[in-house]
Amino acid sequence: MPRWDLDRYRAEILTQTALLRDLLAGADPTVRVPTCPEWNLGQLARHVGGAHRWVETIVRTRATEPVSDALVNDVFGYGDEDTAVLDAWLADGARRLADAFADAGPDTRVWTVVPDQPLVFWARRMLHETVVHRADAARTLGVGHEAAAAVARDGLDEWMSFGAVPEAYDPGTDEPLLGAGRTLRLSATDDPAGDWFVDLTGDVPRWRHAGDAAAVTVRGPVMDLLLLVYGRPVDARTEVRGDRSLLDLWLRRTGFWLHE
Repeated sequence: MPRWDLDRYRAEILTQTALLRDLLAGADPTVRVPTCPEWNLGQLARHVGGAHRWVETIVRTRATEPVSDALVNDVFGYGDEDTAVLDAWLADGARRLADAFADAGPDTRVWTVVPDQPLVFWARRMLHETVVHRADAARTLGVGHEAAAAVARDGLDEWMSFGAVPEAYDPGTDEPLLGAGRTLRLSATDDPAGDWFVDLTGDVPRWRHAGDAAAVTVRGPVMDLLLLVYGRPVDARTEVRGDRSLLDLWLRRTGFWLHE
């Protein structure tokens, strides 16, 4: 399935940021986030807003070389914070990002962390950065964190694309990812279009939307499948059948970029 167009990503970034802001309204910003234990809620919000501002800078300046990502991870100087201040800051950052995409247009080329990608790469990346951290905030507060099936499905499509870059499958010092019989399937129980087959038996990883039998199969709600690949715990609605060690290896290798 192709990526959405730039305008759809822009709109969804604003929607997901608004949902995150709703969660934070009146919450204690000092509460620790279990799925991101180095951060509290206020710092999680700063991370999301910092990511929006980082990409806004890349797009607005038409950067062709890497731009410092200090805004993304320098979140520890804030600590206790008024949630009203955070709310306004998140709203402003998301709006600036959406406006920067609109001003640039889909044909503008800028630096991307995966080389030679269109501008929509950044819009997609910022959408799913926001979606996953909204789920982190919701879990912290003990409330639901569902997303539209189409949003979660697109997040998994994006994840699959990261598994095809050399860093994910070059053996390096880790166990080789590719090999005979190495196939995985992720199957959504609540989305008829949510089925992914990952083939690791060739010279590079390949994936497709299909329901083929695999060495390991994961079945569960599509949002849970998205959170699983991001290393978040999933509940009993998600079931793993087959070679769990292959799943763990694939998640570790495909998620290399989360730890850079």
